[in-house]
Amino acid sequence: MLNSKATYGLNTSRLVEHQGHKLERRTRDAFIEMARAADCYGVTLQLCSGHRDFKRQVKIWNSKASGKRPVLDLKSRAVSLKGKSADEIIDLILLWSALPGASRHHWGTDIDVFDATGIKQEDLKLVTAEYSRGGPCANLHLWLLEHAAEFGFYFPFQQGLSGVSPEPWHLSYYPVSNGILSNFDIEGLRQTLIDSNILFKDEILSRLPALTQEYVFKVAPPPE
Repeated sequence: MLNSKATYGLNTSRLVEHQGHKLERRTRDAFIEMARAADCYGVTLQLCSGHRDFKRQVKIWNSKASGKRPVLDLKSRAVSLKGKSADEIIDLILLWSALPGASRHHWGTDIDVFDATGIKQEDLKLVTAEYSRGGPCANLHLWLLEHAAEFGFYFPFQQGLSGVSPEPWHLSYYPVSNGILSNFDIEGLRQTLIDSNILFKDEILSRLPALTQEYVFKVAPPPE
């Protein structure tokens, strides 16, 4: 089980390297096995994101909150932040980006993947169209829907089952991530955010119980 610092992305000592990314050890081993199996079906399964630490997540958040990085709506279209309140901006960011300290990418159990047979990583945008019919990662997504659970992975962000928008590129190694989620401590998250330089801190803290329920605990149930 993670210590509290690791839960919020503040400690990486337990993680191991793979394809240039840091992963929890059992997650790494299961991913390697899954990638080997996918290769037999003509799918080149590769990581484009693994562990993301708290500082990196704050940088992403603050770039979006300040308008320096695009904020997207549910249809992956850029939205103007002009005239929007702090709460409106928070809700828009949370459609596609996790609250720092509350990201599953902090745990090392959650990964973003793509099919290197169909697209180069530098061309990848991580939008739904890339994983839908006709997209460069469509075959990968179909293969994962059928086989990911055999290796302990599943899609935690699914339509109608999660607060976060559906992400067909995001997998979680549920034999480990389930335990982390069940022990997630909102007060530890609160203190982590208090000690940070995150934009809209006061507004986030005032809504933290509701935000945590919607964007941390509300995920699709893992396979039985």
